[in-house]
Amino acid sequence: MKHGKPLDRTALSSYPLPRVVDGDKETKGRILILAGSREVPGAALLTATAAMRAGAGKLRIASAASIVAQLGVAMPEAMVIGLGEDHDGLAASAVSQIAKQGGKVDCVVAGPGMSQGPMCKKITDVLLASNARLALDAALLHSLEPAGADRSTMPVLLPNAGELASLLDCDEEEIERDPISSGLRAAQHYRSVVLVKGVTSQVVTPDGQAWTYEGGAPGLGVSGSGDVLAGIVGGLLARGAEPLNALLWSVWLHGEAGAQLARKIGEIGFLAREIADEVPSLMLG
Repeated sequence: MKHGKPLDRTALSSYPLPRVVDGDKETKGRILILAGSREVPGAALLTATAAMRAGAGKLRIASAASIVAQLGVAMPEAMVIGLGEDHDGLAASAVSQIAKQGGKVDCVVAGPGMSQGPMCKKITDVLLASNARLALDAALLHSLEPAGADRSTMPVLLPNAGELASLLDCDEEEIERDPISSGLRAAQHYRSVVLVKGVTSQVVTPDGQAWTYEGGAPGLGVSGSGDVLAGIVGGLLARGAEPLNALLWSVWLHGEAGAQLARKIGEIGFLAREIADEVPSLMLG
């Protein structure tokens, strides 16, 4: 299997994060978390918590109207927006709501825990048309179309092997045989910075740059871990990090947080909700 450049703390020195300039929440960025569903409401909470641990300043959560009251209580730092629902998931009215909210923030993380449905493509389209930095995960990845030359944004894509296979219309075995080449195809086709998730993670850019992260811990392979990773990406994007910088740092922070928990708790058995708490100290270290 091909390997990219090692993704470690030394590599990150060339891709710095924005400085913290003062104590004003406005300078740390505004983020919208579009996540969760009636079946998986906690995905929104995991993603939002990680975004705040990564340093975002002002938080909005948009999710199915049936669950936003509970999310607002669980995450009192957030403004919550209830999106219209129907029997297929989010209703058509949700698209205009999301477009409006996307225009009020610096960054949107969209997809964790969402149900696939007929509105996913329309939601993806309105988010790509906004000026906000964007990270796409899970359900919304299946609705992505190849990038046109006029796209002003370069989203961060966070697919697992199955989702990347869907984006490339190939078998998962092809992804697993050559994740870097697969990531490059996706990065060029969708004009995006791509993470190919796995026990070994690959970050790939459209111009062919690639990094390989081989750290972490077995315990990171647990429900909700990917939602936390998406939130970290969003928090750094909200602070003003460039998409590549945000993704490189997020992969490293997520993996090293797992390594720290493995030393404290054990190689397995820690919870996804515990990962984000390790992030602030790692950013300072």
